[in-house]
Amino acid sequence: MNDQRILDDILALLEANGVAVRPEPLGGSAGGLCRVKGKNIFFLDTQSTAAQNAVLCAEAVAKILDIENIYLRPEIRSFIEAHSPIKTENENGT
Repeated sequence: MNDQRILDDILALLEANGVAVRPEPLGGSAGGLCRVKGKNIFFLDTQSTAAQNAVLCAEAVAKILDIENIYLRPEIRSFIEAHSPIKTENENGT
């Protein structure tokens, strides 16, 4: 599965769970999830690669969704788990 397909699937997952996605030119190394007036917004850096954006999206999903209770294609689940900051912290014992 290529980076663009992973990104598209994870963006669809975010949008399906109430996250507004805003594509913006942010310099190529920015973007991510934020909360504005009680709503989750994901800023997608249009100057970043699909791979960079996919990682940021995966981190956002891990922060706001319990993926254990959602059906995801195995490739998408693995990608999110591999880029989950929560998992990384737990593996480090923090």
